[in-house]
Amino acid sequence: MYHLQIGEKTLHRTRRERNDGSRTDEPTIICAVLEGVKMRHSKKILAAVAAVSVLTGLAACGSSGEASSKGDANKAELVFWGWDSGNSMKDLIAEFEKANPGITVKFNNTGTASDTQTALTNAVAAGNGAPDVVMLEDPTVTQFAVTGDLVPLDEFGANKLKNDFAAGPWNKLQYDNKTYALPIDSGPEVFFYNKAVFDKAGVDGSQIKTWDDYYEAAKKVRAIGSYITNNSGSSMEYQPFTAQAWQAGAQPWKVDGENITIDMTKDAGMRKYIEFQQKLIDEDLIDTKIANWSDDWNRSLNDGTLASLTIGAWMPVNLMNGAPDQAGNWRVAQLPQWNEGDEVSAEDGGSALAVVKQSKQQAAAYKFVEYLTHGEGADTMAATGTFPSLKRILESKSFVDPSTEANKKVNDFFGGQNVNEVLSQAAQRKVTEFQYLPYNPFAQTTFGDQISKAYSKDTTLEKAMAAYAKALAEHGEQQGYKVTNKN
Repeated sequence: MYHLQIGEKTLHRTRRERNDGSRTDEPTIICAVLEGVKMRHSKKILAAVAAVSVLTGLAACGSSGEASSKGDANKAELVFWGWDSGNSMKDLIAEFEKANPGITVKFNNTGTASDTQTALTNAVAAGNGAPDVVMLEDPTVTQFAVTGDLVPLDEFGANKLKNDFAAGPWNKLQYDNKTYALPIDSGPEVFFYNKAVFDKAGVDGSQIKTWDDYYEAAKKVRAIGSYITNNSGSSMEYQPFTAQAWQAGAQPWKVDGENITIDMTKDAGMRKYIEFQQKLIDEDLIDTKIANWSDDWNRSLNDGTLASLTIGAWMPVNLMNGAPDQAGNWRVAQLPQWNEGDEVSAEDGGSALAVVKQSKQQAAAYKFVEYLTHGEGADTMAATGTFPSLKRILESKSFVDPSTEANKKVNDFFGGQNVNEVLSQAAQRKVTEFQYLPYNPFAQTTFGDQISKAYSKDTTLEKAMAAYAKALAEHGEQQGYKVTNKN
């Protein structure tokens, strides 16, 4: 065993046996450190190395990918990592290559969003092996922007596209007043409700304009044996939490380079969110035993015991698949407001394309990113089921045309309502500023560990949020950030 001393930390280099009994050096961790030293403060290097060591082995040391360049915008062989939930990437890439004959794109389907983020973390720690273009969930873009592993796209003209996109998805991809990715889709939160259940409870869903209205409706729905919604405080409810706190004007965390401030209990928006949720818990107005995306969740949506959801605009097809027995009963409306007359929204989910700093073909990579998110590729994605973020699509007649085959199928499930018309309006509502932590995957995982205790009534939501803040602060400090915890 060899040892490498960096600061106060000692890293170990091991040998492994070959099948023939001889030994060979395993250079994985050493490579990651030596390459990473050029790009990270020491604490972050060690954190990245630790993450890599529990994932997959990296290739032996190669040339560093740090020295990147713009390259030829019209000639390149690009590598693109991401997922393909709409099974449209093959056609999208073929269309792009036809329009740009000097550029080829090799797509590596990296599985889920989490798998993609892990693979990029791996390559970043190694200092090489990253793709030119990567697909990321919106909240994880900040993670790689803060550490300097993505290319600011404004130098290629991305800042000029701001007004072409809905404000929600656009704002999530900004860091330090720079654009680090372009949005693929949008996920404005809206209010889906089961009209048949609401009618039985004497509730007019179309008249729920405020959260106070929602609270009164919840009491009536509970009186007939159903719940207005569910929330178990699991990691599956993390994204709805961030969206609803966002809409309340909360800023539970602020990121300023290496400095992070966490305020889960004293921030005015967080107080508003916590007090409202605690009231729903205390009065048994929400089902606290069912987590989003579970079998029980789909069953309860299908039998009417869960009567509504506040969730992203991408939900219609999921309802059609998960609650087929309620065909014709569901409706969609705008999100309830904290103040009557407001029209404030927030984003629940979404994905984006970014150019990786290691790329030596950044100009061509950006051309591909812009094609898929802003050019003709965006139209193809919208036509195959991706909820768009481009205003020109959201505002187009075809998007809200009830006679198209895709729209007709959805509208029939929603009792003849023009669903996309409501969703388009939601996507163009104003949003406040909101940031995600640069270690968002950890924030989501530990959310369930801490916050579920409040929904099982083992503690209050305020105390659970304080414990959550402590866990977030400790993890941030371990990652090398300077964290101020106000709780």
